[in-house]
Amino acid sequence: MLGIEKIAEQKIKEALEKGELDNIPGQGAPLALEDDSRIPEDLRLAFKILKNADCLPPELEARKEIRQMEDLLDRAPDERERYRLIKKINFMIMKLNLMGKRPLELEDKEIYYQRVVDKLATK
Repeated sequence: MLGIEKIAEQKIKEALEKGELDNIPGQGAPLALEDDSRIPEDLRLAFKILKNADCLPPELEARKEIRQMEDLLDRAPDERERYRLIKKINFMIMKLNLMGKRPLELEDKEIYYQRVVDKLATK
């Protein structure tokens, strides 16, 4: 063992003997380990810091914004407002699809105005 490891082990033993490690939140429960195997090693720390700061990657931020606009679309008061929101959503979807490097079949689909009008007319 290295010197630091010996000191760490000694400090842990002392804390255990004094009972300082009793009643720790989550004691006995499995650790919630995050799978960061797909993130390059040199970026893992940066990703962890951004995650802890509640910062989302641009693609996820765009998806979140699209979902919020879709919720607004359900509550739009008139057809003109719905049309404006659909144009904005389609623009955001187009930007999102250009951002990612995914196969075409996995891209988000744009909202077509007539389908929305027909759907809203049946409500």
